[in-house]
Amino acid sequence: MSVDVQDNKDQNRFEARIDGQVAGFAEYVREGDRITFTHTEVSVEGQGVGSALARQALDAVRAEGGLVVVPRCPFIKGWIEKHPDYQDLL
Repeated sequence: MSVDVQDNKDQNRFEARIDGQVAGFAEYVREGDRITFTHTEVSVEGQGVGSALARQALDAVRAEGGLVVVPRCPFIKGWIEKHPDYQDLL
């Protein structure tokens, strides 16, 4: 199963898609040099969709450069805590 994650800037969220269908999303608020992740939902559990969503969203933030991540969402916060190589984004 391939998970494609895209930034849907119109809805302020990263979306995880499987076969073109939204299987999860991570909502955010951008203010200046901060991106605050506020809420994450995944409709397919136990198949790595949430992890792919978090990793690819944070990779996109890193690639953009200059942004500080504020993980208010418990899922994103927990994921970063388990993956210390992403803590530099905080």
